[in-house]
Amino acid sequence: MKKLNIAIVGATGLVGSTFLTVLQEKKIKINKLYLYTSPKSAGKIIKFGRRKIKTLLLCEKNIGKKKIDYALFSAGAEVSKTFAPIFAKKGAVVIDNSSAFRNDKNIPLCVVQVNKEKSLNNNIIANPNCSTIQCVVPLKALDNVFKLKSVNYATYQAVSGSGQKGIDDLNRNIRGEDCIFYPHKILNNCLPHIDNFLDNGYSKEEMKMINETKKILDLDKLKVSATCVRVPVKNCHSIDVSAVFKKSLDIKKVREILQNFSGIVLCDNPQKNIYPLCEIANGKDQVFVGRVRIDLYNKHILHFFTVADNIRKGAASNAIEILEFLENEKNKNQTL
Repeated sequence: MKKLNIAIVGATGLVGSTFLTVLQEKKIKINKLYLYTSPKSAGKIIKFGRRKIKTLLLCEKNIGKKKIDYALFSAGAEVSKTFAPIFAKKGAVVIDNSSAFRNDKNIPLCVVQVNKEKSLNNNIIANPNCSTIQCVVPLKALDNVFKLKSVNYATYQAVSGSGQKGIDDLNRNIRGEDCIFYPHKILNNCLPHIDNFLDNGYSKEEMKMINETKKILDLDKLKVSATCVRVPVKNCHSIDVSAVFKKSLDIKKVREILQNFSGIVLCDNPQKNIYPLCEIANGKDQVFVGRVRIDLYNKHILHFFTVADNIRKGAASNAIEILEFLENEKNKNQTL
C-alpha cells in the first residue's frame, strides 16, 4: 500500500480520535495527515505516533488544493452534506460516518464483510449506523444459505453511541447529578428512546436500522422491525435478533456458517456461561455472536445475540476497512 494523504473531519470527537487509533494499529502508511475540527478545537495539537499535528478549522480555504486520497468524516450530517462534496470534487474518496448519505440511492452504504464491491468507483461512501453494522454481518452469512425473509431487532445500546455527551451524562448520574443530554436519568434506567420520534411511532434510530438493513443486504422487500433502547453501559452495543428464513434451519449448519464467516466470532456455549459480552467486544473489530437457537415453534426462525464495539466496528474500523479494501483493489489492478 502506498503512503496516503488522509483527512479526518471531526478529528477530536470519539470516532475521530478512534480513526487515529485504528490507523496506527493497522499500520496504514500515511504521508500527510490533515485533522479538521470545529472552531472550538481548531489549533489544538494532536499526537499521532511521533508526529505532532495542529488541527485545522474546517473551511474551504483550509481544504484548498491539498491532494487528499481519503477523507474520513465523523462530524454530523450537516457538516457532511456541506463538505463531503467539496472533498470529493477535489479528488478525495469520502467515507462518511454520518446519516447524511445513507438513504441516497446513488451512494453506496457499505460493510466490507457484506457488500464491499459496492464501494468501488464511488467518490462518496456512506458508513452505516453502528447498530445496523453488527447485525447485517451475521444476517448476510445466513442469508447466503437460508434466504432471509424478515427480521426483528431489540437493541441495548451503550451511551457512547450518543458521543461524549452520552458518556458525560452517565458519569454525571454516577456522581449523583442530573442528566443534561438525555431526557431522563440513564443510570439504573433503560430508555426506549434513541433520537427523535416520528409520526409512525418509531424513532429515527429504529427507522435507520430498518432502512439500512434493506439497502445493505440488497433486499428491498425484506420485512424489518426494531425497538432501540439506550442502556447504562459505557461502550459496546448488544442486540437481540430474531430472523425468519425461507428455508428450514439446521442448528449445526447455522453454527458452522457463523463460525467460518469473516468478521464474526462465535461465542456460544451458554452451559459454560459463554456468550457475547460488552467487556469481551470492547476494543475489538469483530462482531461477537452467541445464544444461537432455533425457535421452539417454527424451524424457519433463528434467535441470536450480537455484541460489537460501536465506536470501532460500528464506526471507525468499518470505515478504515473500506479504505483498506479500496487500496488493495487499486494495487491488484496496477499489477495486472
